[in-house]
Amino acid sequence: MAETELERAEKRYQQAKARLLALKNREATKARKIDTRRKIILGGALVDLAARDSSAAAMVERLVRNLPREQDRKAFDGWPPEPQQQQATDDNNATA
Repeated sequence: MAETELERAEKRYQQAKARLLALKNREATKARKIDTRRKIILGGALVDLAARDSSAAAMVERLVRNLPREQDRKAFDGWPPEPQQQQATDDNNATA
């Protein structure tokens, strides 16, 4: 049984629609990856700055306190860690 012109056109339309959807999904995935990378880089820079600057550390602590999800706040339990230099001084004072 031969395909009609209408059936062929419908098939081409569905294939083009599928290609368009796949392209849109690839672009969205690419955009999410870029966004995630930016967040990781910026977060690392902020944590580094907070380790050196008390006002930045206070801002980070305020941001963490105001996170809306408990599970997100729990990720920061024990943060910031004590600086290594301060820990070494504390350890030396404890043994003296």
